[in-house]
Amino acid sequence: MKAAVVLFPGSNREGDAARALRQATGRAPAMVWHADHDLPAGTDVVVLPGGFSYGDYLRCGAIAARAPIMRAVGRHAARGGAVLGICNGFQILCEAGLLPGVLMRNAGQRFVCRMQHLRVENVGARFTRGYAPGQVVKFAIAHGEGNFEADDETLKAIEGNGQTAFRYCDAAGRIDEAANPNGSENAIAGVFNDRFNVLGLMPHPENLIDPLAGGVDGRPLFEALAA
Repeated sequence: MKAAVVLFPGSNREGDAARALRQATGRAPAMVWHADHDLPAGTDVVVLPGGFSYGDYLRCGAIAARAPIMRAVGRHAARGGAVLGICNGFQILCEAGLLPGVLMRNAGQRFVCRMQHLRVENVGARFTRGYAPGQVVKFAIAHGEGNFEADDETLKAIEGNGQTAFRYCDAAGRIDEAANPNGSENAIAGVFNDRFNVLGLMPHPENLIDPLAGGVDGRPLFEALAA
């Protein structure tokens, strides 16, 4: 598998994403600058990492979504290529129209940084086939604008099509307000596009690939992509 990590001004998780990809694939991903117009030839997977692209000015991800490289990312997705957006990458994908919905300010109006349980909702996509249906995993979260919102019609389509990838939950897999760190609609932590080749999620699976760093619950996602 040939992977590429897109680097924007203000990205700060590109090293973590690259390490997770290298561990899963045995080869280092290409690092692609935001001002580039094309992805490296033969790219299979594109990762938009976390951080604060362009300082989160205007709206989180809004400026990055209009960077030259995003046209190439859009073409890659249209061809069926895999695209993964994590945290700020999720925001960028929504702002670019590659994913439904939008990420708003956390309901509590505060930045949240902690470990968080998630329930895996759909294991039929290339990103999540390494998990079991309903499996509870623990990822790290660190965001101030992770409140996923969509209009009623869009939300109904997401749920009806099985596009919800992960939901916030407690350690037992229960979905309730106390386990929802940012107020996201239906406790949605990650969503697919309608072709299931684009995934955005607010939590950070790339930080949970080594037991010395707190766990390996993120490893199956990258291993599934590599497979």
